[in-house]
Amino acid sequence: MSTIAISTPSSSIPGPRICLSGDAQLMIFRATSYSNSKSYSKLNCKLSRKCLRSKPPNQLLFKIPINTSSKSSSKRLFRPVMESQDCTVKMEVDVPVSVAYDCYLDREAIPKWMPFISTVKVLEDKPDQSRWTLKYKAFGRDIEFSWLARNLQPIPNQKIHWRSLEGLPNSGAVRFYPRGTSSCLVELTVSYEVPQLLAPVASALQPFLQSLLLRGLERFSKYAKSCQPESTN
Repeated sequence: MSTIAISTPSSSIPGPRICLSGDAQLMIFRATSYSNSKSYSKLNCKLSRKCLRSKPPNQLLFKIPINTSSKSSSKRLFRPVMESQDCTVKMEVDVPVSVAYDCYLDREAIPKWMPFISTVKVLEDKPDQSRWTLKYKAFGRDIEFSWLARNLQPIPNQKIHWRSLEGLPNSGAVRFYPRGTSSCLVELTVSYEVPQLLAPVASALQPFLQSLLLRGLERFSKYAKSCQPESTN
């Protein structure tokens, strides 16, 4: 039951009624069935001074019944809360920080060393954006996801970071720390929402992905060495 107050004298009458008072006269009407001929039956017309005493003037109260049993009101949109996870791995790479940075900046080359990344395609008209495809067999099923990512403003030789725009929600960053002139530390952090497909194995997903990322950095180390120009004596 919902009550609406409007400016004119009144009183609160239980049930689906309208209470209207003025000049010592009060008409109370109870609405009954609405027939096909579009006519109402008027019942219980009486005079009441109690309304005038129970409420201050200039107030009209409507009690309007609300059908709470309807299917439309009982159904509510439900969206499950997705679990978020983070993975961080790091490895020392025996190449100068500038070489490691340039190798990682080449997004389309990432499938060469990251085990679960199948393809990366940089958009020609938007070079800061790229389409990614993940394919891997794990947990007894073939897993495949895709997303559109945007590379955020990098810091040369220090940081590369991104976030997804559509598809699988994820974001991450790669940080580079020099270790002398011929080596550097590469730290990779990936944040993601656990897909519903993998929700039953969410507790095992994080350590599994962490091992894949670490294996990817091991392969990246070899890849970066192969990209390093030979020094001339």
